[in-house]
Amino acid sequence: MLRKGSELLLATGGDREVLLYLDYATGNRGEPQTTDSYGSLQNGGFIPPRYLSAAAAASDDNDDDDDDPVYMHCDKMSRRPAQPLGGNYFRDGRTKIDFVLVWEVKRRKHRSRGRGRSETSGPGEVGAGPEEGSSRSERRKAQLARWRDKFTQNLQNAGLLLEKEETASEKKTIHYLKLSAPWDVLVYYAEELILRAPLQAQPNPDFNTSDRILQKLYIPNIMAESLPNRPLDYYTCAFRKSKMEKFLSCENHDTYFTNTQRHRIVYEILARTVYGKRKRTEVGVARLLNERAYTAAFPLHEGPFELPEHEVHPDELNQRQVLFQYWARWSKWYKYQPLDHIREYFGEKIALYFAWLGFYTAWLLPAAVVGAFVFVSGVMSMGTNTPAKEICNSGASYLMCPLCKTCKPWNMSDICPMAKVGYLFDHPGTVFFSVFMSFWSVTFLEYWKRKMATLAHHWDCMDFQEEEERPRPEFAAMAPSIEHNPVTGVKEPYFPKKARLSRMLTGSMVIIIMLCVVMIFLVTVIMYRGIVSVMMYRTGSVVLRTQAGNIANISSSMVNLALILLMGQVYTALALQLTKWEMHRTQTQYEDAFTFKVFVFQFVNFYSSPFYVAFFKGRFVGYPGHYGTLLGMRNEDCGPGGCLIELAEQLFIIMVGKQLISNVQEFVIPKVKAWQQKRALNKVRGTKACQEPRRWEEDYQLVECEGLFEEYLEIVLQFGFITIFVAAFPLAPLFALLNNWAEVRLDAHKFVCEYRRPVAERAQNIGVWFNILEALSHLSVIVNAFLIAFTSDFLPRLLYQYKFDNDLNGYVNFTLAYAPPSYTSHPMCRYKAFRDNNGNYTLVYWELLAVRLGFIIAFEHVVFFVLRAIDWMVPDVPESLELKVKRERYLAKQALADNQEALLVSQRGLASSQASHASFGNMS
Repeated sequence: MLRKGSELLLATGGDREVLLYLDYATGNRGEPQTTDSYGSLQNGGFIPPRYLSAAAAASDDNDDDDDDPVYMHCDKMSRRPAQPLGGNYFRDGRTKIDFVLVWEVKRRKHRSRGRGRSETSGPGEVGAGPEEGSSRSERRKAQLARWRDKFTQNLQNAGLLLEKEETASEKKTIHYLKLSAPWDVLVYYAEELILRAPLQAQPNPDFNTSDRILQKLYIPNIMAESLPNRPLDYYTCAFRKSKMEKFLSCENHDTYFTNTQRHRIVYEILARTVYGKRKRTEVGVARLLNERAYTAAFPLHEGPFELPEHEVHPDELNQRQVLFQYWARWSKWYKYQPLDHIREYFGEKIALYFAWLGFYTAWLLPAAVVGAFVFVSGVMSMGTNTPAKEICNSGASYLMCPLCKTCKPWNMSDICPMAKVGYLFDHPGTVFFSVFMSFWSVTFLEYWKRKMATLAHHWDCMDFQEEEERPRPEFAAMAPSIEHNPVTGVKEPYFPKKARLSRMLTGSMVIIIMLCVVMIFLVTVIMYRGIVSVMMYRTGSVVLRTQAGNIANISSSMVNLALILLMGQVYTALALQLTKWEMHRTQTQYEDAFTFKVFVFQFVNFYSSPFYVAFFKGRFVGYPGHYGTLLGMRNEDCGPGGCLIELAEQLFIIMVGKQLISNVQEFVIPKVKAWQQKRALNKVRGTKACQEPRRWEEDYQLVECEGLFEEYLEIVLQFGFITIFVAAFPLAPLFALLNNWAEVRLDAHKFVCEYRRPVAERAQNIGVWFNILEALSHLSVIVNAFLIAFTSDFLPRLLYQYKFDNDLNGYVNFTLAYAPPSYTSHPMCRYKAFRDNNGNYTLVYWELLAVRLGFIIAFEHVVFFVLRAIDWMVPDVPESLELKVKRERYLAKQALADNQEALLVSQRGLASSQASHASFGNMS
């Protein structure tokens, strides 16, 4: 059932806030209200505090803290009938709902402590406290109720308008507290938060380079689409109340501030409002959510995302419907993203993520085409691979040494299929592709910097700097002292740098321990792979013996993927607690520290196994009679097709497997959570479940938005896979492109249809993620150089062609050595190495090592030189944008300097009048 009534809230002056605690349960003034009939609010309209009389307060002698509220009882006041209205407004149909706080209260049984005492206790027991002798859960519920009362009181004192709704059943009551910021509050906080205000409208710029190119070539662009209600572009400057008349549309108070700006202002108030004792850091809605005093806090969506049943003009659709119709649907996978609409609805931070994801996906297209071409060229040239032909035609010519102590010798011709397949991932085209991807990654980042600067200016975030950020509410609440900010000169909460550095050092020790755990799991996977290989060899089957390496590698990669995902979840939770403990001042510093911790761990977590296969596997095997061992097991050697094909298998399983699992989770988990939430809410609504739920009820059924961290992390790890190990897996950009086409629509559908609306946040870039991308792009140059030099057979083949035979005839015999005479169990067997009969390295080994090191030096110097040239030739800020910035600054200077000029004129007039009076006096 829905309870309707009038809403009363009482505020008194002085240091102590007093809530007027109304009793609607039984009409008995002396009886405390039960928990399920919470507080001093009932359904209906808001009555400003100036219309209510102050109530006398009685302090609790047992608590000397002035922050605690005092509850009074009074008679039930008359309630005006309220007209139920849907949508995003209060019951008056005019006041916008900017935020909603939700909490659930389980209804207590009739044998509750307070009611039983009022019926059975004598006169001397009436004064006993409601918590005396009660259970721990009841005391906890009472504490949460007091916190909510105090928080609501202080929100009202901050100037917010409040209205309450309830949905009740026999077991539970769900309370919705609707908040709205009036004009005076919006103006005050707009100046304090340095919001941007419009000065002059201008045409919307066209940021799509592909659209401009296709227009010049007179080619129809199927990716372009006309969208309704595109937001206007403005020249803007920082908002000032004293310059209100200089801004556009300042006379319209209802629409002057956008909904996202209103949400940001209200959330700022919620984040800094006290609800308990300051010395206990009981501040802000975030901690109330953690304490479960509230179950949710969110701004409302602009309406349903489904299109109406009757046909409407596109301009009549709400913002959410526009985003769903033109962006979040799967049929729009090939269309440009409506970035301006995304920014207007979700804020700059989320819009920048989707802009970066779309830009990165578009740049993946040429990389995927080139990678697919390189792979196809490898397929077409498989028949011309002379070493593979020699292996297939060798018969019993090359008797290879046993792969384990109890294994038998084997013929090299047994690995003919793997030798052919290995050429797909190890041919001259992969060298070209490595160089191409090195240039691609740096060029992509350079042009993204230009795109990022253009969007930051277009969305009025170019001047958003970290020094403008206020301290995090949690930091302000927990900081031990207050000091002057050297930038602003204002006193702010302060945490000593030495203490923070010591905490960060301690946290780094925890990270090192977790990295050691990852290494332990890596050794476990290596041992598992060795055990499976030996089991395959001992079966005696020719098929299992020749495919033992592949079976062990594929199964171990799947086990490794499971361990990677498990360790990632554990460490992310640990890193979150460590970052909170480090006490970072601003939200940007906090997010950067958390991002750095998690990425360092995930980098080692995801890439340790590929690094091992690429650079360590097969390097410490030894030779017959002198094999190296690890924990009693012989060190792993590369499989018959070489280590590069094993690396490709690992990259495919880890990269594609991670993407598939993530996409399934992103698709299924929000739907399951929303179904559970909707089912629970329908149980509370009971007979009203058949009726259309109201806007706040529908949004409460949705899943809470968990931010962009996981989205960024997934794509940045993907960027590492397609750049660092691209020499071994040319198809990686193609799989990344296919994944990202689905990722854009999955994320869009989540934000529009399945997530509660997040609070809009400002941002001028993608933060520390860009620095990580730059580091990965530079690391990829070094890794690919070593990969080609030491893991690939490209340089050994090149050396053989130069010294012996250009057609590689006899190359297989060139790479094989004979077992030493001391190896009596299987004399004259062969193994792959450049060693003599005594097991010593030959001259060819040292010549090849010199060639490898020379290649690495030449490769890195040439590539880094070209990268620096690209960096120099491509400016970070386009010239056209520099002109627009200068124009905007000129307009801002004109708008904000008018009063100063008038003041100077008046001062000059006053000075001249005083001078004339003085001269007149002298004359007289």
